[in-house]
Amino acid sequence: MIYKDRGNVMGFFNFSLTIETFVHVIAIVAGIIGLLLFLKLDWKRYGLLFIISAIVGNALCYIFVELGFYSFPYLPFTKHGIMPFITITLTFPILVLLTVRYSPGKWAWKIPFYWAIIHLGMLVETWTLNNTLLIEYNYEWDFWDSYTWWWIYFLVFEWIGSQVIHQQFRKPINVEHLKYGKIGWGIIHFVLIITIFLAGYYLGSIKAK
Repeated sequence: MIYKDRGNVMGFFNFSLTIETFVHVIAIVAGIIGLLLFLKLDWKRYGLLFIISAIVGNALCYIFVELGFYSFPYLPFTKHGIMPFITITLTFPILVLLTVRYSPGKWAWKIPFYWAIIHLGMLVETWTLNNTLLIEYNYEWDFWDSYTWWWIYFLVFEWIGSQVIHQQFRKPINVEHLKYGKIGWGIIHFVLIITIFLAGYYLGSIKAK
């Protein structure tokens, strides 16, 4: 997929009324609000975790783009550059803060918690891949590569977060809500069943082409 100008382009900046621009704006606004809320809880610790996860997230993304694994055909706020640094800075790190704050205390419950989060993330990524110019997979990069790196990124920062954020500033989900028959159990299984079905349909449609 080759990038073509969509909408009004003025000088250095790219600003057009497209779905790509709206997605970026919504992500940035939501990210700023989320960051402010976390900084109110403990600006030193959550701020530090945010900075570390933002640096790592942008660095990994930059490396993968430079290696040609995937690309960002449409950058809404600039005609230059290779990736949307601001949007990435205010999306993945905020998800890290959310998961670190609310993940269950025991690993037996953390895994299904992260499983549901990552499946929702992959659902959003796959939708943007197929319906927008926000991202394009290139050389030897596919659904499973993204899925694997989602797991690596979030589990690494779950451990880092446990070292940075004191327990008093975390609010783990009560595991009683995740047990069989409870609402958390139902939500997690609903998410997993729907996303696994959609993933199977998506991968099957790719093979059929």
